[in-house]
Amino acid sequence: MKLTHDLIERNQALLIVLVIAVVAVGGLVEIVPLSFQKSVTEPVAGLKPYTPLQLTGRDIYIREGCYNCHSQMVRPFRAEVERYGPYSVAGEFVYDRPFQWGSKRTGPDLHRVGGRYSDEWHRLHLLNPRDLVPESNMPAYPWLAKARANAEDIEAKMKALKTLGVPYTDAEIAGARKELDGKTEMDALIAYLQGLGTAVKRGK
Repeated sequence: MKLTHDLIERNQALLIVLVIAVVAVGGLVEIVPLSFQKSVTEPVAGLKPYTPLQLTGRDIYIREGCYNCHSQMVRPFRAEVERYGPYSVAGEFVYDRPFQWGSKRTGPDLHRVGGRYSDEWHRLHLLNPRDLVPESNMPAYPWLAKARANAEDIEAKMKALKTLGVPYTDAEIAGARKELDGKTEMDALIAYLQGLGTAVKRGK
């Protein structure tokens, strides 16, 4: 029996099997070689795992849906680099699970926001964005200043990340709760934002 387009299109089971086979082979060809490239699997020089405070802030960033309006990936185009700084490289995201690349930009990309503004600027911006950026349509997050940073499961999170290859030491995990003492969710979110994209140095 000759395998023709007509036969494949009329036989649904055969069509499904062939589609799955093509997608599987194509996926393997694209993905498997990347796992052997050091530039993709190893951290860039200077990259450090998130501190307990930053890790908590990252969870708040995800919980509040910040990724719906802000990407974290500077594309390798002149306009992007001039506006945001050096383009993003894979080695900067090896400790991110899940990564926050995204494609939606209602607001600016945040991958190089770390160190651009002071902690106080971020605090005022989160309390009421229009106080600093009159045309902003970003919602305010005043409750973050009152809510205490959750320290209950920080050790479990860090242990889980350690099993996935994040180089946390036992001492860092044991001291995680202490770092969160007296901190608010806003403190944690600001700490996370201030660390974004700082492993790669900006040009002068």
